[in-house]
Amino acid sequence: MTRPRISVFIAHSVDGYIATDDDSLDWLMSAGAEGEDYGFEAFIADIDVIAMGRGTYDVIKDFPELPYGGRPVHVFTSQPLGPRDGFEFYARTPTEAVARWEADGVQHVYVDGGQLISQFLDAGLVDDLTLTAVPLLLGSGRPLFPRIATGTALRLVDVQAFPSGMLNRRYERA
Repeated sequence: MTRPRISVFIAHSVDGYIATDDDSLDWLMSAGAEGEDYGFEAFIADIDVIAMGRGTYDVIKDFPELPYGGRPVHVFTSQPLGPRDGFEFYARTPTEAVARWEADGVQHVYVDGGQLISQFLDAGLVDDLTLTAVPLLLGSGRPLFPRIATGTALRLVDVQAFPSGMLNRRYERA
């Protein structure tokens, strides 16, 4: 058995926030330009499972459509979830989750949500990160990486700029 690849793909404001203080993503939804592909479709095509933090779930749970293509979503939380097809309560540590995914034959996991990403980074489990800088300063909000306890050396493998001003940076763990 092989440990699944753990990947992050997340957008942030230039000043490092992933949501406003009231958890709104409206700024992000209006930032993209029509016809620009920021690489998410190619990224998600190779994903088997989405791992999501409870805070992210609470923000997107009522969205009518989600860009996950029917892939299972494991929501890391100790609180019960409201009903939504494809979402599963997942009360595990990142290390326990990776062991479970490995046993289940999962090959590639997308981790989403600031707190959960930080937990996976702290556990040394993130293999690569795609960080999309949105040309906007929010001034305050939910930080991209809330309190990372463990340093992680990264190697820049790709940078892609878009006419809208969005900038993708792809890193792998060094």
